[in-house]
Amino acid sequence: MSSPNSGAEREKLVSKLPAHLQQALKVRAAQLQTDMQDAVASGIQAWRDCPDELPAVNTAGADSFGTYLPEGLYEDFKADCRHRGVSYIQGLAQSVVLWLADNPAGSQGITRRIVVCNQKGGVGKTAVSAGLAEALAEDGLRVLLVDYDPQGHLTHQLGLTAIPAGEESLITHMLHRELVKQPLLDLTVAIEGNRFGGRLRILPAAFDAFLLDSGLTMFRGPRHAALERAIAPLEEHFDVIVVDSPPSLGLAMDAALTFGRQRDEEKPGASGLIIPVEAEDTSAQAYGMLIQQIDSLSRDFDISIEQLGLVVNKFDSRRGYIATSSLDKWKSLGTPPVLAVVPDVKEQREAVRKQRPLLDYAPDCEQSHQMRQIARGVKIA
Repeated sequence: MSSPNSGAEREKLVSKLPAHLQQALKVRAAQLQTDMQDAVASGIQAWRDCPDELPAVNTAGADSFGTYLPEGLYEDFKADCRHRGVSYIQGLAQSVVLWLADNPAGSQGITRRIVVCNQKGGVGKTAVSAGLAEALAEDGLRVLLVDYDPQGHLTHQLGLTAIPAGEESLITHMLHRELVKQPLLDLTVAIEGNRFGGRLRILPAAFDAFLLDSGLTMFRGPRHAALERAIAPLEEHFDVIVVDSPPSLGLAMDAALTFGRQRDEEKPGASGLIIPVEAEDTSAQAYGMLIQQIDSLSRDFDISIEQLGLVVNKFDSRRGYIATSSLDKWKSLGTPPVLAVVPDVKEQREAVRKQRPLLDYAPDCEQSHQMRQIARGVKIA
């Protein structure tokens, strides 16, 4: 069936597609920062242009699938299916398989890097970092969480222990590469949870990180690039790296912001900053200070650091006018957009107490839904 998509010259395709192909399509499109409807359209066009007979795809147990195609393509596709003597479901499955083959996972080239930051303490950077990473892993991406905060709240909340001072850690790989004895990947730990399928790992915090700013002061190399140099060997193993930053405006934060910059040949909106804020006045003041640091770093090193969005965290409308008016002000900024408004309810605190990932502990709570909303906003960018 075909129905016009209001507001755009597209038509709705409603068909069926095996669940494994739907998942593979969703993950690959996210990896390549491509809209799923564009991927399907490209696959159908490649299928129509292919002169060879394609192998049949097992479509037993196919589930409902819908997307939007450029106007006229759906009718042309159905006509080609009739001409080739295959069902619409088979033709669609072959098209998706063809697109997946033509667009391998490694072709995205650059691992996306998302830095969750705000020098103001207590705004929920750790909760947003974890929730975003969990939502991305739940959706099929390989995700690394980096606990870059020496306080180690993220590490502790996920039931792990920070790396003791003097032992090899991210800080060793940043400042003392001559002392490194093992790959940084070996220090990462898988986060348990059936929803993540082994795709979510964490690089735990290190107590040595309390001395990172002073260490960077004496660092002989480019200080602002120290984090990127250390993490670079990990990038080939992950689709997205999420960094939980310390409440700081020092040299360590400069290195984190530089890590999240837009690299050459990287699409706008692929990497950048997620900034958790609260609906109150001091949060707005802290945000202004962070913007000054971003602008200064961008000018000094001629780099582009993109703000992917704001997350208004721990929101409770019962706090009255200050909360509601502050939320309106955040939304009125327009750029960066407010990706989600996360309510201040009990499930996050319970998950922390039980040292479990929120999306594993309470997958259907409102906070979990808002974390997925942040992930959708990041993937659309």
